[in-house]
Amino acid sequence: MAPRKAIPAFSEDDFLQALTTHDYNFQVGQIVKGKVFQWDSRGIYVDIGGKSPGFLPMEEIVIGMEDVLEEVFPLGSEHEFLIFRDQDEDGEVKLSIRRLYAKKSWLNLQECQTEGRIFQVRVLSANKGGVVTEAEGLQGFIPRSQLVERNDIEKLVGQVLPVMVMELDEERKRIILSHKLAAKTSAMGQLGIGQLVTGTVSGLRPFGVFVDLGGVSGLLHNKEISQKPIGDAGRLFKPGDAVRVVITEIDESRNRIALSTKILELHPGEMIERHEQVFAEAEERLEKNISKLWEKGDA
Repeated sequence: MAPRKAIPAFSEDDFLQALTTHDYNFQVGQIVKGKVFQWDSRGIYVDIGGKSPGFLPMEEIVIGMEDVLEEVFPLGSEHEFLIFRDQDEDGEVKLSIRRLYAKKSWLNLQECQTEGRIFQVRVLSANKGGVVTEAEGLQGFIPRSQLVERNDIEKLVGQVLPVMVMELDEERKRIILSHKLAAKTSAMGQLGIGQLVTGTVSGLRPFGVFVDLGGVSGLLHNKEISQKPIGDAGRLFKPGDAVRVVITEIDESRNRIALSTKILELHPGEMIERHEQVFAEAEERLEKNISKLWEKGDA
């Protein structure tokens, strides 16, 4: 049996040389993983795999974590950090948890904007222009024009609202959100052709009636009110009236929902003569007439 070759000793100088020749390529803005190896009054020392230690200053820890360092960052535990300053005069790479959370929050908001996703924010305060919100540690703003409820907006403070992103500018720390758009998108997603819904008359026009369907508006055209000519729709409806309508068309690209009540008539002119009775019997009437809607779609 041949004798084993001696393994050459690996000295401390060899180790330092190996670190020197290895390119860790740490950069500001880079996300790295590191292992906690020491605490002190200024912050936490972290082994990030380079010849210089990483250091997490107290001010770069998320608010509320300072008093529970041993629980959140026990010795030997591994975490992700964001490098916000490369090796400085102390020979340390400065790390941040606070900025890491903010970076991830901006990335999440960018995804929400790209995908048209609805998410939740909490209202922090209100002013004349709208409300200030918080989500994932970032402050955003909902202009008054983008709120569903625009009158007494002070009562929104403390509430959680569904929103969608209108504008993002990370460099300027600008986040503009819309509650109205989120409500509209959510409402649109719950509607379908042939569905009987209850709404509220929100406006009268010479060509028809606008109906609020809970965050989204539909048009009940004069020709779709009755099988007989109705003349002035104001004879039948006024703003604030509750109405029962059938959805006949949804065009999201044009932001259009077409409605009908004449499909609920069993005889021409019933909406003119007794529309309260038509609304009261709406389910049974639609069941009898629903085939007309599909025949219209095939025409």
